[in-house]
Amino acid sequence: MMKIILIDDEKDALEALEWKIKKCIVNDDLNIVKCSSPIIGVNLVKELNPDLVFLDIHMPEMDGFTFLEKFPERNFRVVFTTAHDEYGIKAVKANAIDYLLKPIDIDELQLTFVKVSKQLHEKAIGNNLINRINVSADRKVYLIAKENVIYLKSDKSYTTIFLNTGKKIIVTKTLKEVQKKFDYPDFYRVHNSYVINLNYVTEYNKGGNEITLSNGVVVSVSRRKKNLLIDKLRLDK
Repeated sequence: MMKIILIDDEKDALEALEWKIKKCIVNDDLNIVKCSSPIIGVNLVKELNPDLVFLDIHMPEMDGFTFLEKFPERNFRVVFTTAHDEYGIKAVKANAIDYLLKPIDIDELQLTFVKVSKQLHEKAIGNNLINRINVSADRKVYLIAKENVIYLKSDKSYTTIFLNTGKKIIVTKTLKEVQKKFDYPDFYRVHNSYVINLNYVTEYNKGGNEITLSNGVVVSVSRRKKNLLIDKLRLDK
């Protein structure tokens, strides 16, 4: 779903823009929110975390450039909409994805969404790569989705990575070295020999101080790791 916020003090302009957007993107799942007050719009953007904001430049409460100053580290894309053509350079400096003159031409709007879709696609690919862990083994480099890793097991100078597909990857590095690549909240070293993905824990045996993972493997928990593990799993003590 693409989340879009339209901010313009002219309500007719908001209605017209929403209609044109829906004409441009008929097959996509859209969530469009309209706002006629930039002051309210600031809170809306913070609350809804949109993908895209269409922002009028001339508004009585706050102009579009002042609006953007409220977001020094913004993670949304901006398209300026205005009846004035003298702000193009300033819009580029504000890192706007586009600058549309009113009345907005639907063909130009379509081209804007081509740019937006490309950027969102690139962002999705980037996020996917960020969530992948690269591991060298067998003269290959494996790109592993961290959510596919059940646990890591040490065997002296070797470490075996167990995946939810049943596949095992044997790395010629110590567990301490390999663990550095799994520096995520989901992974926890419960024992000198084991790093586990907390999402795959199915049972905790208090008496034996052991946990069972979703693949049926039983892993020992060291005494000094026990209390923090219980906290991480949100178990009753």
